[in-house]
Order: sequence, then C-alpha cells, then structure tokens
Amino acid sequence: MRAGRRTRTSSSAPARSLSAPSTSTTRTRKCGRCTSTWRFDTRMSILRATSPIAPLDCCRASVPSGLSTSSWKRDCRTTLPCVDFTLVGSSGSHAKKHGTVTSSSKCRLVRLNELVLFSRPMYRWAKFEEKQSELGNAREIYEKALEVMEGEQEAHAPLYIAFAEMEERSREYDRARAIYKYALDRISKADAKRLFTKFIQFEKQFGDRDAIEYIIMSKRRFQYEEQLAEDPTNYDVWFDYLRLEESTGEAARIREVYERAIGSANLPPVAEKVYWSRYIFLWINYALFEELAAKDIDRTRQIYQTLLKVIPHDKFSFNKAWTLFAHFEIRQHNLSAARKVLGHAIGMAPSDKIFDFYIDLEVQLGNIDRCRELFQRWLQWRPDNCKAWVKFSELEAELQEPERVRGVLEIAVNQPALDMPELVWKTYIDYEVELGEPARARALYKRLLDRTKHVKVWISFAQFETEAGRIPAARAVFKEAFAFLKPVETTEERVILIEAWRDFEEEYGSEADQDEIRKNMPARVKKRRKIETGDGSDAGYEEFYDYVFPDMKQMRAGMKLLQAARKWKEVSGQ
Repeated sequence: MRAGRRTRTSSSAPARSLSAPSTSTTRTRKCGRCTSTWRFDTRMSILRATSPIAPLDCCRASVPSGLSTSSWKRDCRTTLPCVDFTLVGSSGSHAKKHGTVTSSSKCRLVRLNELVLFSRPMYRWAKFEEKQSELGNAREIYEKALEVMEGEQEAHAPLYIAFAEMEERSREYDRARAIYKYALDRISKADAKRLFTKFIQFEKQFGDRDAIEYIIMSKRRFQYEEQLAEDPTNYDVWFDYLRLEESTGEAARIREVYERAIGSANLPPVAEKVYWSRYIFLWINYALFEELAAKDIDRTRQIYQTLLKVIPHDKFSFNKAWTLFAHFEIRQHNLSAARKVLGHAIGMAPSDKIFDFYIDLEVQLGNIDRCRELFQRWLQWRPDNCKAWVKFSELEAELQEPERVRGVLEIAVNQPALDMPELVWKTYIDYEVELGEPARARALYKRLLDRTKHVKVWISFAQFETEAGRIPAARAVFKEAFAFLKPVETTEERVILIEAWRDFEEEYGSEADQDEIRKNMPARVKKRRKIETGDGSDAGYEEFYDYVFPDMKQMRAGMKLLQAARKWKEVSGQ
C-alpha cells in the first residue's frame, strides 16, 4: 500500500477466528522468480510464507504493498532475513471495531514452511481486547501467538510476561502463577532471568507461604543449573541439586535429575579411582532411591547392572557397587542372583572385601563346603594374605576341627612370603595353648625363634613359660635373649628386654637375681651429634639421650687398648 491509498475492506464484520482471518484483511503476493507465496494479515500483523524461504534478492520485490520495505537486514543472531515494514491499517468499520493503527515493527523470519512474523500490534490488539473487558479474546490472542511462535524462546519470554501481567491485572492470580510456572519449565535458563525476576515479584506480592517456598526452590534450581552449565562434572553440585529435588518428593523430576547426573557426558575426565568415587555414589544413590522411595525393583536392578558396565574394571573397581547389588538381590529373596553377582565380582575384579563378604554370607546360610571352596580360591589368589589364613583357621576352629586348623596353619607358616607372619604364628600358638597343648606351643616358639630373633618373640616366650609355672625356664629365656642381642647393634631392643626382665625378677626372683639385673641396667646419657643438611653442609648439633650398658664400657675400653696397640706396632715398625 502506498501513502494515500486505502486498504480494501469488507462490509461485513470480520470473523473472530484467529486461524482463519477474514479475506478483507489479507493480501497475498507471489514471487516472480521463485515459488514462494506471501500472505499478509493486516488484522494480526502476521506475514506467512506457504513454501520454504526463498533467496533474499528474489523475494524482495514480492513483499505485499502493505509493507514498506525501506530496508532489508539480516539478523545478527541467525542467517534468516529481517524486514522493516510499515503497516497501514484498515479504514471504516474494521478500524473502528478492531482498533487497527499505523505502526512500525521489526520482525524476524523464524520458520521454514509457515513463516510467522510477530510484532507489537499483536500486543496492542490483546490490550485493546482487555480494555474492552473481552478477556477471553485476549487470552485467545496470546495462546495463538504462543502456538505460532513455537521454537522462538527469546520471543516467548516477553510474551509470557505480557500474558501473566494481563491475568494479574484481571486479578486472576492462579492463572498468572500457572503461566509463570509453565514458562519457567519450558524456556531455557539463559533466557529466563527477566521472567524469573517477574515471578519473584509476583509471588512476594500475591503469593502465600507455599508459593514463596516454591519460588525459593526455583531460584535454587536456577543457581544449580548455572553452576552445572559451567562444569557438568562438579558432583558436589549434583548432590546438592538431588537433595533439593528429593525434598520435594516429585519422583519424575528426581529421576530426571539423576539421569542427567549419571549421563555419559558427566564421566570423570581421568580413569583413576579417586576421581570416580563421587560419580559412582551418584549411581548408588539413584539405585537406593528407586528401591526405597520409588519402589521400582526392575529399574533398580537395571541401574546396578548398568553401573557395573560403566566401571572400568581393568583399571580399578568398586567393592561397594558389587556388595550393594548382592545385598539388593538378597532383600529380594533371590540368593542365586546374589551368588551370581559375587561370582562375577571374583572373576572380574577379585578383592579381599569381596571374598570376605561372600564367605560371611555363606556362613550365615550354613554352607560350610562352599565357604571352604571360597577360602581355597581366596588363598590361591593371594597366598601371602595372613588375614585370610587366620579367618580360615577360625572357621575350622568354630567347627571343632583341630586337625584341619593345624593343617591350615601349618600351610600358612610354611609359605615363602607373608604380609604379617607374626599374626599367623600368634594364632597358631594361642590355639595350641587354648587346647591345653603346652609342648606343641613351646615347639612352635622354638621354630619361630629359628626364623626371627625379634625381642617381642623372646618376651612372649618368657611370658608363656611364666604362665605355665616354669620360672627357671622363663629366666633362661631372658638370659639367652640378653646374650644374643648385641649391645651396640640392638640398644633399643636390649632396653625393652631388660625392662621386661626386671619386672619379671621383681615379681618372681630373689634378691640375688634382682641385684644381677640392677648391675646390668643401662645408664641414660645425654649426648650431642652433628646435623647435616641434604647437600652435606653443616647444620649444627642436636642433643639426644642414649643408653649405655656396663658391658659396652668394657668393649669400648678394649677397643681403645686395641687401637693403642695398633699405633705402637706402626711406630715400632718404622
């Protein structure tokens, strides 16, 4: 339309249908160089294209005359063309009825098959209907606008705000609240800041306690989403987010957040156990939620199975995942499935905790033969594990099988390498003492002393003889140990031994025995020694306390005499 030219209108009143505008307010134009057909609705300010978008230069001349193409531009955010146009309103009864005015708007082409350009006159039309107390028509306009602008998130936010403000002015607070909630659930977080601010203001003014709690919770959700957008592997934020959702009790939303948290995009960046721990606990919490809160047994089993597939067992494993899965199957009274899970654990990622858990389970079920088989597999896998040997012997002891106990412990003490051999020997000796076999226990002590001369073994042997009432034998053990421990090389061990010997003589010895011990007691002497740094430079001196035994003085005197004799020989030889 050019200036001074009037828009052709119909004498009859236009229909109210938004999907089918009257022919009197519609102009069409077809491009001469392509197949695009453009239709402009002067009542709704909507420009539609019935075919895909054509080249810009091609369709420029095909814009309806009702639009003044003062300039064509490209939107900086998309590759779609924009047009500045001027809408010349209808005249006559149509203008009086619908309040069409002349305005300028900038609209963006947003769809391919049905192109929709939504401009400010649509808002004016909705406000006009609101002023005329036609709230139904105004709502219909907003709803139609949201329908035809589907996919335009940045355009939706102001539209939702206008829609909610209209309901607020109409004192339809429940409707306004529903619009805000609906919008926040569908608009991206980056585009919802203004909408969220408006919602907070609305709830503070018109909301009750529950509504305010809801908006606070929505604000916290918004904060968590922003943090996760920056770092999706921040598992502490995921845990806080999930606690927030679990406090609401909405199973669908909780499940959605869990699925997002354990997604493949959130896998730890490094295949090391220390980085995977918190990620694995997300899976475990998800499984516990499905079992205990949602009561979905099949989904729980599926979560555990998927978790065990996600863990890289060739590099590390998580015993807790296997044992929790087995506990779950036991709670479902499915023992065969629990045994199958633990069997897979032993085959894929054996560990002491898995064997210990499996054996305890079979002990509770009374399957002794299966327990023995598991112990054998455990010790074949780790023959140096002293705790496994001790647990095996304790099982046989509870079953009152002394020959089996001795057999197990004999095999254990004859192993070429043990991580804690003193534990096996102590268990063996204590078991013989418990059975009332002092001769066997004494023989075990002597066998142990053939392998090690540790001061604690000597003291334990002496205490055993004392408890058996063999005081002279105990004193003989102390004397043998004191003679064996060299005064220079094992000063600290010698001090421990002689203090234990002194306590023994004070309780069981005579005055002569006690005097002998006093003569052999060491003197506590303060000394100084030189300190050197890592590079060998002098760092001064430090004081320390040392123990000097009487026989050490004699040895030092002999050493001085020997050194003097060597010097005299060297001088006389010259």
